[in-house]
Amino acid sequence: MVPRHRFQGWACRALGLICLVSLLAMGNAAFAGQTENSEPDPDSPMRFVVVRSNAPGCEPTCPEWISAEGAISAKSPAQLKAALKTLGRRKLPIVVNSPGGDVDAAIAMGRMIRKNKLDIAVGRTWFVGCEPGVKNCKENDAKGSHYIGNPYVLGSYCASACPMMLAGGTRRLVGPLAYLGVHQITTTVVQMNVQYEVRYRVVKGKKRVISKKVVSRKNAGSYKTYEMSKKVERKLATYFKEMGVDLSVVETMKSTPASDIQQIDLSDMLTMKLVTSEDSVSLLTNASLCTLEPLASNCREIPANKPAGGQPAVAKAAPPVKPQNAQPDDGMRFVVVRGSNPLCNPDCPEWIAAQGAITPQTPQKLSQLLATLGNRRLPVVISSRGGDLSGALAAGRIIHEKKLDVAVARTDFVGCDPAEWNCLAKDGAYAGLSVDGDGDCDSACVLMLAGGARRLVGPQARLSLYLMGQKQTVKAYLDEMAISPALFAALQDSSVERRLEPDMMLKVGLTTGRQSVDALTGSSICKSAPKPENCRVVASSNAQAEAPAKL
Repeated sequence: MVPRHRFQGWACRALGLICLVSLLAMGNAAFAGQTENSEPDPDSPMRFVVVRSNAPGCEPTCPEWISAEGAISAKSPAQLKAALKTLGRRKLPIVVNSPGGDVDAAIAMGRMIRKNKLDIAVGRTWFVGCEPGVKNCKENDAKGSHYIGNPYVLGSYCASACPMMLAGGTRRLVGPLAYLGVHQITTTVVQMNVQYEVRYRVVKGKKRVISKKVVSRKNAGSYKTYEMSKKVERKLATYFKEMGVDLSVVETMKSTPASDIQQIDLSDMLTMKLVTSEDSVSLLTNASLCTLEPLASNCREIPANKPAGGQPAVAKAAPPVKPQNAQPDDGMRFVVVRGSNPLCNPDCPEWIAAQGAITPQTPQKLSQLLATLGNRRLPVVISSRGGDLSGALAAGRIIHEKKLDVAVARTDFVGCDPAEWNCLAKDGAYAGLSVDGDGDCDSACVLMLAGGARRLVGPQARLSLYLMGQKQTVKAYLDEMAISPALFAALQDSSVERRLEPDMMLKVGLTTGRQSVDALTGSSICKSAPKPENCRVVASSNAQAEAPAKL
């Protein structure tokens, strides 16, 4: 906004030629985009910290990212610049969660992100150990980073000015479970009474200014405007065009009152080119990125017991963690797991984690666990490299008979692993998170999956099948489970294990939809109506502990 000035009055000394001028100056507009119910707390401005993944088994090479959470202020660009400077040439993705704030600052950060060719995704970081703002944060130093944690999507948001920051990313991700919203720009106009001392000299009847200085400033009040001016509209249009984003996003902003917020659907974000794909934050932060060749740019190796910078470790090294694809010695293990996302308490989803190699004992273990649940039907979240064919067929029939849903994903346990002798279930379940990005289901595991009422394989889970023998037995079983004969026909002549693509799995009926495991275990499902069967309220203080369910 161009400042408007109004002279209040002036007076001159006859001989000294000094003129005092009072000026009512309208300051530059401060764009403060805010959501109606999530107004940024001025005491909680956006902070930037580097976080290392706490995913089990990823050490010594784990993904890292920049967590950016809080309200965008005028200082945010300088803080982001400082954070990037400490990284040198390393390019880490940004995981942002913000209600908005200063538009100029958001645009400046968007340009900075694009200049550095960084990816950005909407998400939050669940810190393990100490969190940002806690003094003397030392317990995580042995891993080479002050902060370690896990990214998650549910409850994350990017509103008001935040989408302008998002627009700067090379890859821009929101995903179906995060929130993105826009509205009109709120312009705050600050009025100041400014008094100047002006010295001038009269030369040939004309006044020539010699000097001018401010004598005093007084706040004359402020007010806000809630309609986008032509100048602001041109500014936003220029920026979004520069970032390759369709200008329809500006029209959406203009049509939404500043007192409201318009959530943009993922399909519309794709049309507007606000996002580059349907993926979410896990595409940039999943531990599997560090198993690829070449490694993702945000992977970093830290040798055991040697923190970054070569300094002695302050804390004792964490105990060794079993690699994520390792199978337990005694075959597949079944445990009841309760979602540990803090957003769902006290009503959280529960599921049966089935991980490990399939053995002849697998059906018996599954039956024993189901017996402890009575009439409760929990979905099965499975991750297995396969194993015994007969065991898989029998387990699949049990799943089919009980009408259980099945999804391919890995369960990450929080706090302790049930395989540890002193790891006890609380309220009948172990705490954990389901992650489809590292879920495997190969060979015989596919036959267990086929028994599910709903069968889900997310876009980042891996599924492959190889018909090694007993082909007629497998064919009869797939027919029994109403899987199209086209699957068997496509595989019977193959001599190698074949990875199955999402379109093929859906076409032959091996999967019942394109959803991922979050459709069965996401923390938000317990807020839907009707509520899924696997949701259970656990009181924080008066709950009676149930017998641990572990087989």
